[in-house]
Amino acid sequence: MPGRNSHEPFALAVPVGPADHALGPAEARITIVEYADFECPNCKQAAPVLKHLAATFGHDLRIVYRHFPLEAVHVHALHAAEAAECAGAQGKFPAMHDLLFQHQDDLKAHHLREYAQRLELDMARFNREMADHLYLQRIRDHIRGGEESGVRATPTFFLNGKLCDVSYGVASLFEAVRKALTS
Repeated sequence: MPGRNSHEPFALAVPVGPADHALGPAEARITIVEYADFECPNCKQAAPVLKHLAATFGHDLRIVYRHFPLEAVHVHALHAAEAAECAGAQGKFPAMHDLLFQHQDDLKAHHLREYAQRLELDMARFNREMADHLYLQRIRDHIRGGEESGVRATPTFFLNGKLCDVSYGVASLFEAVRKALTS
């Protein structure tokens, strides 16, 4: 499988770059990459944990969000990801990210437009970019990179490029970050 060999745990196949949506400084000692789906209940539960991690570890931590919509089970996830990208193009990715998780049960097209209006996005641009699926390839690239990294479910986390096991809950990310900072 691309992105890893048989002697290593799953590793991040696509390095973090300037086009990624990141919270925290690029020079942070720890980078967590999350592959997530806006319609996934577990991703919604992880969102406040990640914000708490960012507040706790400050300049030592950068959190990167990548799309991994599970289209077979979450029928609105791909469009929500497109709306987030449209908002990101107008400098409002974090705010749209938060709105989408806060209103996870309301992700139909008219809801997405309502959230864009609430964020005071340029609606002509938002509607045009959504209709043209302008950011669909970017989302597909995230999915492909996730698959190459071994992502099969959401949320999936990589800590400094290595798969981080959160099978005991996303709160285990705190211990993983603490351990990485002391090693």
